[in-house]
Amino acid sequence: MTATIAILAPQVADQIAAGEVVERPASVVKELVENALDAGAGAVRIEIEDGGKSLIRVSDDGAGMSRPDAELALSRHATSKIRETADLIGVATFGFRGEALPAIASVSRFELETSSDGDVATRLRVTGGKREAVDDAARQRGTTVTVRGLFFNTPARRKFLRAQATETRAAVEVVTLLALTRPDVAFTLTSDDRPLIDVRPTTRPIDRVHALWGRELADTLLPIVYREGPLEVRGFAQRPAQAKPAGRKGYVFVRGRPIRDPFILRAAEAGYRSTLAPGDRPSLILFLELPGDAVDVNVHPSKLEVRFRDKFFVEKVVEEAVRAALGPLAAAAPLGAGDSGLGAWGVVGGSAVPLEMFAGDSQAPSPEPRTPSLLQVFDTYIVFQTDSGVAIVDQHSAHERVLYERAMRQLTGDGASAQRLLLPLTLELTAPELEAIDAHRELLRRVGYEVEPFSGRAVVVHTAPNPHPRFDAARCFGELVADLAGGRFGALANRLERFAATYACRAAIKAGQHLEPDEMRELVARLLTATLPAHDVHGRPTVVQLPKDELERRFGRA
Repeated sequence: MTATIAILAPQVADQIAAGEVVERPASVVKELVENALDAGAGAVRIEIEDGGKSLIRVSDDGAGMSRPDAELALSRHATSKIRETADLIGVATFGFRGEALPAIASVSRFELETSSDGDVATRLRVTGGKREAVDDAARQRGTTVTVRGLFFNTPARRKFLRAQATETRAAVEVVTLLALTRPDVAFTLTSDDRPLIDVRPTTRPIDRVHALWGRELADTLLPIVYREGPLEVRGFAQRPAQAKPAGRKGYVFVRGRPIRDPFILRAAEAGYRSTLAPGDRPSLILFLELPGDAVDVNVHPSKLEVRFRDKFFVEKVVEEAVRAALGPLAAAAPLGAGDSGLGAWGVVGGSAVPLEMFAGDSQAPSPEPRTPSLLQVFDTYIVFQTDSGVAIVDQHSAHERVLYERAMRQLTGDGASAQRLLLPLTLELTAPELEAIDAHRELLRRVGYEVEPFSGRAVVVHTAPNPHPRFDAARCFGELVADLAGGRFGALANRLERFAATYACRAAIKAGQHLEPDEMRELVARLLTATLPAHDVHGRPTVVQLPKDELERRFGRA
């Protein structure tokens, strides 16, 4: 009988391994740059030609290798990163399946130059997996890997490579991701001698974002710093007002490793809770740090996916982390450059006052705190001084946020106190509006509207809420029911959130309504104690800031 099982020749096995690791030129860039970072590089230079199909060269100033190590590195299953099975748990380096060098060398014209001491360097040449030469070279400490003619010996795979522009974009994305993980390392990427990425080392991650994508994006991001139990979440979340339906950047890193996890991004978006306009997607850059035994990184050939021991806990903490970042008034939109912090504020006797005026114990304010002056302009905006500049509040958006959070408490609690109308309202409605009332009758009652059928298409409203002195109960009810019937705010997944947002929008003080000083103080005070004060239910800002240093710059004082 003829044998049907055979041991593959090493060259064939290498090409199969290359198929797992090397999908396209960007895969080679990823593996080589990760090796450079694991070698302790402080600067990495990447050069590509023809999208990487003709040339990929990665140079670093890392630890380098001695000649014996360099020769061994081109053997299958050779690695400096693990020694035993236990090392697979909580691996802290980028690579661990065995170095990718032999796989890459099996499908290219490959050259390695490396030196561990800066005196004598080693140069190795491999063509299609066949070692051709090992000789001396002149090189400073570090490593350079040159890959030419990727897939030259596997034409069936080479013909599946995409156009030069597409492969170049993929390489840029790879370097961008790795540059985000290591802001302390310099990265340069050139394509056909044209610079595409050139970022210097920095100690501030936001500076790396600025260097990669520009100030236009960086200035819209809020910092995330949050920890619960063993999980720490850091990174950036975009202000809701700057989120757009397309073009968002969404990145997740686990223990410094870029991964694909749509569920983590979905949990982060849930943290925006009623602050995004329908269809908008915020940019998110999330770094998750947790113990090595809480995550399995050995579940994907290219290490792009991980498995969490408790994924629901991770998603919950990510959602809370984003919500915490959006919570402070410092998340309010800036107007101009400069410091974007409104400082810490509190409420005394219904008035907004800086917390810095509280004496010692934050639970016991000083007897006579100074109340900041409030000014209403255009019967729409409330202006007041903060400890770091000037704040401008949109009175409708601010009241909408306050009423939304109050309505959510009422809808999930015992409901709101309501005033019985001296003359009940009798309203004629459409069939869809009557259906909306039937579907939301209990929710209407909880915010203060007690409604009962009358005759035909008419209903009688016996009670109404009283959110502010200028409240028009009939107008609010009519607009609320029309919105519910028309499906407005349908983008909010939660039924209670949809109802609360609709009610808040219709019940809030309108733009163009004059407010007395006491009304302004009460509104600002309530806004400052809201959970998410900086944005209304449409995603618009409730507050914009003009920092003091921006004022001084414009008046020539800086």
